[in-house]
Amino acid sequence: MHRRKIFKYIGASAIGIAGQASILNAMEKNYLNSREHFNSLQTLVDEDFWLGIRSAYSVSPSIVNLNNGGVAPSPRVVQEALDYYNRMCNEGPSYYMWRILDQGREPLRKNMSEIAGCDLEEIAFNRNSSEALETIIFGLRLSKGDEIVLSKQDYPNMINAWKQREKRDGLVLKWINFEFPIEDKNKIVDAFVEKFSERTKIVHITHVINWNGQLLPAKEIAEEAKKRGIEVLVDAAHSFAHIPYKISDLNCDYLGTSLHKWLSAPIGSGLLYVKKDKIKNLYPLLASADPESSDIRKFENLGTRSFAIEQAIAHSIDFYRIIGSQRKFDRLFQLKKYWTEEVLKHPKIKIISPLSINYSGAIADVAIDGKKTAEVVDFIFTDNKIHAVGIDWENIHGVRITPNVYTSFNDLDKLIESLLKLANK
Repeated sequence: MHRRKIFKYIGASAIGIAGQASILNAMEKNYLNSREHFNSLQTLVDEDFWLGIRSAYSVSPSIVNLNNGGVAPSPRVVQEALDYYNRMCNEGPSYYMWRILDQGREPLRKNMSEIAGCDLEEIAFNRNSSEALETIIFGLRLSKGDEIVLSKQDYPNMINAWKQREKRDGLVLKWINFEFPIEDKNKIVDAFVEKFSERTKIVHITHVINWNGQLLPAKEIAEEAKKRGIEVLVDAAHSFAHIPYKISDLNCDYLGTSLHKWLSAPIGSGLLYVKKDKIKNLYPLLASADPESSDIRKFENLGTRSFAIEQAIAHSIDFYRIIGSQRKFDRLFQLKKYWTEEVLKHPKIKIISPLSINYSGAIADVAIDGKKTAEVVDFIFTDNKIHAVGIDWENIHGVRITPNVYTSFNDLDKLIESLLKLANK
């Protein structure tokens, strides 16, 4: 009976009678009226829920997209909101942008603070992780000889930003070079602590390593840093709306993330977090009337930008809440576990990512003995039209597989089939 109801709504959506929100609301009503009821559902019914989630996206019928790590698609409801706000702006740009949509930023800030788990006066909206993190890196008041601890597995834009400050201001960069995967919290924390000194001012922590999905114990590293008076910067590009946590739990001073990754917000949306007592002394990347203001909004002086993108973020938050933080993570980990367990049965196939739920989420890298990374990428696309990305960066070499909530087990069966076929060649 539940299955018939869901497919009834999906059919109605296809001919325009019911929207995607109606489908999700119907599923929420039928399946999720209590946590106890949800936990009692059988796998078949659980898959009906995820089938409904898949139908909420405009999934390509011709390719299997397993590169959601670079940028994730938005569900239809977000796409439609973006189109709506964009059309509104074009009816009278200066009126609708500055007098109407600009008034929506504060309600959006409040909604975002609730899912982020921090004070609404500590977050600002921008365009991506790089912009958020470079606002921090270039805005920090650092002097010649000050030390920064970071790793060679951090994101290139951030590495280059720190190198620019090194060259311009005489900072000293202290590098950690990890051999991932590592499933030992103390080993990771100790690697950071070994680099700390009396001159260390900032520790740069990539919460989830984008190259292979390694989750770092950001909270524990931050605790050690704070004991020594070191400020903490977290790159949360791949952890926000992916791994369940609150920003306030991380004990960090600064954080940046992209919302177009795991929150499925419109492409070109990001978030900056600055702890309240740090705002005054952090210079904005783009000039503000008062660069030493204690108001987080000084970081939003971006000039003319897309108000449509910004306002459509609110619809991504609604969609995220319907799924739920923990349920989303459980599903993403389940998908990773499904395909990795199958391919690991072959002696030539290796997974170069953590497999434990304590050190990983959706992302995993795969390598095949005797096959180059590019060869694997090309083969799985030719064989089953699977789109993934090859990784060759600082001790990490493999193909990064990144499913999302709309990914089906059938998609992953195709991946398994192609990988086993190539391994047997």
